[in-house]
Amino acid sequence: MRVSIIKIGNSQGVRLPKPILEQCGFHNEVEIEVRNHELILKSPTNLRTNWKKAFKAMASNKDDTLLDPALPAQWDEGDWEWK
Repeated sequence: MRVSIIKIGNSQGVRLPKPILEQCGFHNEVEIEVRNHELILKSPTNLRTNWKKAFKAMASNKDDTLLDPALPAQWDEGDWEWK
């Protein structure tokens, strides 16, 4: 399918037919990527999906400790003075 580039305010865009939007599962927003002179539109990924569940599992397995010990800094040793 070939579509025309149209003027939208100070920008330009393309109109995507509703059946294509439905087929791709696009709703309110998309991710845009340019790769090898090609424009790629894809459904947004939710990078933090299931984090809450994973953190609860880590806590119940006692696997939620720091990997590196906290190192004291020089400013930890003295008294602080707020100005």
